[in-house]
Amino acid sequence: MTFACPISVNPVAWASKDLFNPGAVVRDGRICLLVRAEDHVGRYAGVSRIGLATSADGLHFDLEPEPVIAPGDDRWQAWEWPGGCEDPRVVESPDGGYVCTYTAFDGKVACLFVATSPDLRVWTKHGPAFARTPYVRRPSKSGAILTELKDERLIAARQEGKYWMYWGEGVIYAATSDDLIRWTPLEIESAPDQYLTWVTASDTRAAGWKIDRVPGPKGLHPIAAPRRRRFDSLLTEPGPPAVLTDAGIVLIYNGANHFEVGDKDAPAFAYQPGQLLLDAADPTAVIGRMRAPFLRIDPAEAHGQIGNVCFAEGLVAFKGQWWLYVGLADSRLGVSTAPIRA
Repeated sequence: MTFACPISVNPVAWASKDLFNPGAVVRDGRICLLVRAEDHVGRYAGVSRIGLATSADGLHFDLEPEPVIAPGDDRWQAWEWPGGCEDPRVVESPDGGYVCTYTAFDGKVACLFVATSPDLRVWTKHGPAFARTPYVRRPSKSGAILTELKDERLIAARQEGKYWMYWGEGVIYAATSDDLIRWTPLEIESAPDQYLTWVTASDTRAAGWKIDRVPGPKGLHPIAAPRRRRFDSLLTEPGPPAVLTDAGIVLIYNGANHFEVGDKDAPAFAYQPGQLLLDAADPTAVIGRMRAPFLRIDPAEAHGQIGNVCFAEGLVAFKGQWWLYVGLADSRLGVSTAPIRA
């Protein structure tokens, strides 16, 4: 399976090496995966491109012959080449189109990008998710947009009049958007302070204490960070799109295990998925968090390009079940299912 690379101007076996880390949606009664595929060319163990695979049963997929999102002879080439386009997440927009967040990797810096499509095949790249913000060139990955389940379709949802996205690698952060394309990371004041001042009585006010607030410098608002002695002691990274439920916002995330202060029963650097529950009234407030991963690495599946990785990335509702698609060892795909409970 080859295609003519517009940059190298050579035929490339674009999915010949590894196929992993899929985003997922349901369209026309079929599960559609946007999969990260690698060739054998280049200094970074292969260029990454994103292809489309479809299935009627969720288990057996047909991969289309050419990638649908890939580095090209376009304005984003310097951001996406020679590393490629990685780790897509995809959601349906309220207008019926699709939004994909993916990682553009130039070989040094990984940046979160956005693309849109009416049909999952023809995509328009919009460039950095954080354009026109101070974070446009900040290394960033994993854009998990908030969705709600409607007729077994996960559709991007607004809270407080905005679309929400969880992002980051290491610490999970949040961002909001009006259009699903341009995103503004949430900030918080670091080290604000306040002090009390006694105000004497006057003709217009009674005596009393007044609080004077001293603002601090602003920084990114952390949502969830690593925890010592747990499976997510090295880093936390958003997985598939977040889901709005009656109990709150459920975010599946990927945790990596620290080699010194991590879970002693898990391999060092192992990736395994956990879950966060956030307050729907305040999507930055974590109200519940799993102590242990809900999927564990099967030793038979632990070997590959990068060992001991079970990386959750694609989630769909299909035929009465949740289908969670994962990348295994940065080499192949896996899936787990669970019933949808009312």
